[in-house]
Amino acid sequence: MKGRSVIILMLAFLCVCLLLMNGCADSAQTGAAIGGIGGAVIGAVTGGAGGLVVGGLIGAGGGYVVGNEME
Repeated sequence: MKGRSVIILMLAFLCVCLLLMNGCADSAQTGAAIGGIGGAVIGAVTGGAGGLVVGGLIGAGGGYVVGNEME
């Protein structure tokens, strides 16, 4: 059951990130989405559902900062 909840959270996070990358997104939004996806994957592998959420948020924040500086 724990594995199923991690998969559901991961799919929901990916759907949110794809919305950020779609359309007229700037570099900051694209960086946040890519960082969030990467952080969520690493967090899910290392810490399960809790790690997925924390890793996704940290990755999104870091990706936003890097993308914002690239503009």
